[in-house]
Amino acid sequence: MGDPQHTKKGSARPTRPYWAWTVSTFFGAGALRPGPGTWGSLAAVLSWALLAHALPTRLHLAGALFYCAAATAIGIPAATRTARSCGRGDPSHVVIDEVAGQMLTLVGAPLTWKAQLAGFLLFRAFDILKPPPIRLLERLRPEGVGIMLDDLGAGLYGLAVLQLLLQLGFLA
Repeated sequence: MGDPQHTKKGSARPTRPYWAWTVSTFFGAGALRPGPGTWGSLAAVLSWALLAHALPTRLHLAGALFYCAAATAIGIPAATRTARSCGRGDPSHVVIDEVAGQMLTLVGAPLTWKAQLAGFLLFRAFDILKPPPIRLLERLRPEGVGIMLDDLGAGLYGLAVLQLLLQLGFLA
């Protein structure tokens, strides 16, 4: 909560809704340096591993889809409010978009370290490189829609390549 860009000078009181900051930074992962997006993706992989191990195997696909959908649905208004409160279109500390995109990449992937690591690396690569038409999605409004959809686009690319690698037996 001590994020100086969201507090009034001389006050520890946040100028933005605390729920939006908590969600958009994925419980503070976005405040980690360097590379807050990488920390957000790693937090998604680790939290999914914990959640998936608590679920019966038959619910893994539905669980991953629900996790991705919930991060997206809650993330759009949270990212919008956080971006507006700090006056930046896509603030680096907003990482709920990485969580949603990372989860999309991991949908249907086995919980093996190889598959999870490959999914993590693929998502990060596509998120950084932003192949077409991902960059166009960043411009969508309100801010949270663009913030979220460009990472979901990267997640779709990651999902496709990860599933191809799995089908071809490269991650067995």
